[in-house]
Amino acid sequence: MTEVHSHELRADTIQSSSLYNKDLAPVAPARRRWHSYNYAALWISMSVNIPTYMLASGMIAGGMNWSQALFTVFLGNVLVLIPMLLNAHAGAQYGIPFPVFARASFGVLGANIPAILRALVACGWFGIQTWIGGEAINTMIVALAPGWAKFHSGAAVCFALFWLLNVFVILRGIETIRFLQGISAPFLLLIGLALLLWARGKAGGFGPMLATPSKFQTFGEFFRFFIPSLTGVVGFWATVSLNIPDFTRYARSQRDQMVGQALGLPATMTFYSFIGIAVTSATMIIFGEAIWDPVKVLARLGSPWAVVLAMITLLMATLNVNVAANVVSPANDFSNLSPRRISFRAGGLLTAVVGLLMQPWKLLASYGSYIFTWLVGYSGFLGPIAGVLICDYFVVRKKILATEDLYRRCGQYEYSHGFHWTAVVALAAGAGVAFIGLVVPPLRVLYDYAWFVGFLVSFVVYFVLMPKPAPAVQAAD
Repeated sequence: MTEVHSHELRADTIQSSSLYNKDLAPVAPARRRWHSYNYAALWISMSVNIPTYMLASGMIAGGMNWSQALFTVFLGNVLVLIPMLLNAHAGAQYGIPFPVFARASFGVLGANIPAILRALVACGWFGIQTWIGGEAINTMIVALAPGWAKFHSGAAVCFALFWLLNVFVILRGIETIRFLQGISAPFLLLIGLALLLWARGKAGGFGPMLATPSKFQTFGEFFRFFIPSLTGVVGFWATVSLNIPDFTRYARSQRDQMVGQALGLPATMTFYSFIGIAVTSATMIIFGEAIWDPVKVLARLGSPWAVVLAMITLLMATLNVNVAANVVSPANDFSNLSPRRISFRAGGLLTAVVGLLMQPWKLLASYGSYIFTWLVGYSGFLGPIAGVLICDYFVVRKKILATEDLYRRCGQYEYSHGFHWTAVVALAAGAGVAFIGLVVPPLRVLYDYAWFVGFLVSFVVYFVLMPKPAPAVQAAD
């Protein structure tokens, strides 16, 4: 007798299922070769990006001093590492991606609900990164041909060009993504360090750069800004904390993925955030205003060729982060809707189109719309999903999944015609409580804590409503 959650699955059992395709299939143990280094490198490449810089610089623009902003970023990333590692376990244990993992708690069809919610957030991020890339192209052209600045639709044209470049990479497939990931992160790190040195020279050293005081006069004023900012930091990676099984399914062991992530995420995010914090603080001395967008800071370097070089480097790195962090997961999520009809490439193209429709220029209109509307807002949906997944996997099922049943109808994850309504109710309850704070002003604190409130409510509701499962199902060889 062997348990059905063994890694060795009967191929004929799942390959004939409508819930199966090769992109969603469990990764065989022989193909799980990622070491701790690979996960640390993954987080370095994903954390060193312009939205990371803007997350921290937005806090400076909002009134924090450098130590308050840096502490907020560090604490938020330590907190989000917890659900990250918990959800990562199933990927490393069973070799399954996020949409398949969600089938255990939401049902084989109900898993599309969290998968699509996660995918829509990724589409928004895809649009944001593409807009940043378009800004970089526009700035580069203005540096070489100043007359371009008078062209009213210049920014829109550049956005479209960078969007098409992303689509080209998606069509080339996953191997092109891996190639870009290997070469681009160091370039963006160099841009950040160059900006830091430039700002240090212009501002007269780190002392003046970091001497800008907080605008908050009392602890109460600071705390009102700190809480939604902390939620925004958690929300920043709340996306990947759900779909991390997409990456840990390739882990050689649980220890490899845990050590790699613990070393890679908080340290890299805090370091690169410091660059954003320091440079934004320096812009208050150099230009008399806090400029939180690094593209706008780079545009003021002076030498046109310095601007062009910086923008080319930024474009390469942004392209990498965009496709690696914001296409792989939603492509799998959309594929999960109809595994037989929607391939990885088709899912990636759908991501690109939806990202365009989400109008990223509005999400980046100010630091307030970026942090408090975008990051905090979507965390109100993702926190509840994490609450259901973690409660189901660790508390209810004790980390035991019947892997074959995740790929077939009428198995133990069929629930009610493919939907597990207990999970859906828990998700709705968590999101509902979090968003009450958005429409009822006296309860605003619930929205400010959206991810935390949503997670806790969904976790508790799911635990209370979920009947305790029977002992692990076993099957003969």
